[in-house]
Amino acid sequence: MKKTLLIAVYATAFLLLFHIVSHISAHGNGVEIDKILTSAESLFKTMKQRDYPGIWPLLSQKSKNTIIEDVRKELNKAGVVRTKEEINRDFATGGPLCKSYWDQYLAYFDPDTVLEHSSWDTGKVEQERAEIIVRYRKAERPAILKMYKQDGVWRMGLEETFRGSRR
Repeated sequence: MKKTLLIAVYATAFLLLFHIVSHISAHGNGVEIDKILTSAESLFKTMKQRDYPGIWPLLSQKSKNTIIEDVRKELNKAGVVRTKEEINRDFATGGPLCKSYWDQYLAYFDPDTVLEHSSWDTGKVEQERAEIIVRYRKAERPAILKMYKQDGVWRMGLEETFRGSRR
C-alpha cells in the first residue's frame, strides 16, 4: 500500500512539475517570439524612416562584416583606402558611406513590401536562431528572414537572408 501511494505521489508530482515547466516554457517562448518579431519589424521601420545609423545596431554581426567588406572592396576599386574600423564607425554614426550605401539599397528595396504588403509567420525558433516567414502577396515563394540572438538581442541577418537574391 505504501509503495503504491508513494508511486502515486511521485507520478502526481512529476505531472504537476511537467505542467508547470511546460506552461513556463510556452509563455517564455511567446515572449521570445514577440522579441524576434519586434526586432525584425524595427529594422524595416527604421529603413522606412531612413534612420541610417539606427539600422546598424539591428543587424547581425555577419551582416555588418559583409557590408563593411563590400564597401571596403568598392572603395579600393576607386582608389580610396579605408580600414574596416573606419567603415564600421561611418555606418554606426550615419556618415557619408552609410548614407550612400542605404540610399542605394533602398532605391531597390521598399520596406513597405514587408511592413504593409506581406503576412508574417514564425518559422523555426531556437535558442540563438530563428526564422520569420514573410509572404508578399505577389510572390510565388515566401522569404525566410534569418534572425540571430547576439549579446542577448535579436538581430536581423540581412545579408544572410537576402545575399543570394542580390547577386
